[in-house]
Amino acid sequence: MEGPSPINDKRMRFDAFSSGNEKVFPDKKSRLPAMGWNSWNAFGSGNTEALTKEIVRKIKELELDRYGYKYVVLDDGCYRPGRVNDRLGSDPIKFPSGFKDMADHVHAAGLKFGMYNDIGTKLCSGNEVGIYKHEAVDCEDYINWDIDYIKVDNCYYMWDNATFANPENAMYSYAPNIRSVSIAGQTYSAVKDGLITGIRASVKDDYVTFIGTFDGTAPDHSPVGLMSSELVFEVEIDEPGYYEMTVSYATGKEEGIGSWLQIAVEDDVVFDELLPSTETPESFTDSDVIRLKLVSGVNRIRLMNHRRQENTLHSYSEIRKELERFGQGRDIVFSICEWGKTQPQNWGCKVGDSWRILNDITFQVGSDGNPGTAAWESDYTTSITSQYNKAVVMDEFAGLDKGWNDPDMMVIGMDGITETMCVSHMAMWCMLNSPLMLGLDLRRVNKGDWIYNIIANEDLIALDQDPLGIQAKRIYTTYSCDDPSTAYIRDNKRVDVLAKPLSDGGIALAFFNLKQEDHSEKISVTVDQIIEALGSKLSASSKNGFNNAASYKLKDLIDKSYSETASKTFSIDSIEACGCKVFRITPIS
Repeated sequence: MEGPSPINDKRMRFDAFSSGNEKVFPDKKSRLPAMGWNSWNAFGSGNTEALTKEIVRKIKELELDRYGYKYVVLDDGCYRPGRVNDRLGSDPIKFPSGFKDMADHVHAAGLKFGMYNDIGTKLCSGNEVGIYKHEAVDCEDYINWDIDYIKVDNCYYMWDNATFANPENAMYSYAPNIRSVSIAGQTYSAVKDGLITGIRASVKDDYVTFIGTFDGTAPDHSPVGLMSSELVFEVEIDEPGYYEMTVSYATGKEEGIGSWLQIAVEDDVVFDELLPSTETPESFTDSDVIRLKLVSGVNRIRLMNHRRQENTLHSYSEIRKELERFGQGRDIVFSICEWGKTQPQNWGCKVGDSWRILNDITFQVGSDGNPGTAAWESDYTTSITSQYNKAVVMDEFAGLDKGWNDPDMMVIGMDGITETMCVSHMAMWCMLNSPLMLGLDLRRVNKGDWIYNIIANEDLIALDQDPLGIQAKRIYTTYSCDDPSTAYIRDNKRVDVLAKPLSDGGIALAFFNLKQEDHSEKISVTVDQIIEALGSKLSASSKNGFNNAASYKLKDLIDKSYSETASKTFSIDSIEACGCKVFRITPIS
């Protein structure tokens, strides 16, 4: 049975994920979050050459490029439905002049041009033009079309049960159920003798199941902590040498139960293959003999399947490799859009400039003349707060030397959300160092109107684009929890306080009311509390300057008012439903 390609580059292995120095592309440029416009939320698959040129015209008319909105990105629905002579091409009706002409038009306006593809066999729209097995020819075309940005999706992916992919592909991304292993004539029970790492695997009857990695597409699980599980046996050997091992296993083709088994002795992967299928996930059989080289003393033998993460990293790496080969140093933003499925916060820094953390922020996208609909909150990913609640505890994964958590394109200006919600949405994304990709039909915006005033708020944008490049940390919440910086909270009946170090020695302090009702109780945080919570995110000089200041200048970044205080405590007395208060605090010596 054919499976994914062998992975010989140890930098793509799970054991290398925690090492930032083992990037697959060590020369990957450090950059601040990208800013621009993407066609999907505005037009879905209905984007056209004419509409895109109208958006370019509006970006220039509104002078949004002056605020940093540079990238104009064509999302799904722009290619012709199939390949011709193995090559991609533009839809002849929607983009009759072709993509190179579109790029030239965007560049002539002083903007940058972006495109879209998918690591699977098809795009999410169903068009059979996915990049799998076409990485070289497609990337050659992208360079010839003069792109500056590429967003790569994750539908119809062969090696996982991704969106629209065969659910049975889970066979590749989970280990079989394991009942026992036999080594050197001794049998070790998975339940009695094995150690389960992480929180994904579990015991069922007399075997261990769900050995693999959590699917992070939905908001069900925290992104903080070990999202993968292994079954580990500590086997003591008197004499070093080669020993025979068999595994009592049963396979499946569903989430949690697969056929692909990896075995490592310590950190040396010695087996990485599909096992022959069994009749049912509880029809246990013994594997063929697997030879292990063991040392005298205790050996840690790991049974696992990290292929959900490793395969996806490998697929994205193939695209970046070809872009760099054909681009010869061309500066291209690489946006990973696999919706957090394979926990890209663990590996995204190795290849991408940003990585989506959840499924889409809205499924009710617009069309020509229809603004689409968004939501403040929902049980699934399709809301502002669903995305925020996950991103707000992911600050340790982001940075200039890594890349950025991406809670999806902004939904400012869509139906279903108020002006107050949109202000908070913008402030959240800026405090979180998210890419700022506008997703509305800009033809609806005029200079000075409420939408324009939100997306052109220079003070908020300056937080997102601050040269220090540090994502804000949640330092306080009214919700009862052990640690506000790591607690994954989905209950929106609360107010959060975030602090973000800035390059001038100041700090941005933001209060977010996630409730759909006013909050009328005073909330305060102290200088000592801020410094302690930010920890190593603050340099020694910034700590000293902030702690020893004689007074502090506060600028309200929403109403633009100024104040000064000598108090070491910063407070708000109330905050409206779904509202925010954001201050830039500058120490005065």
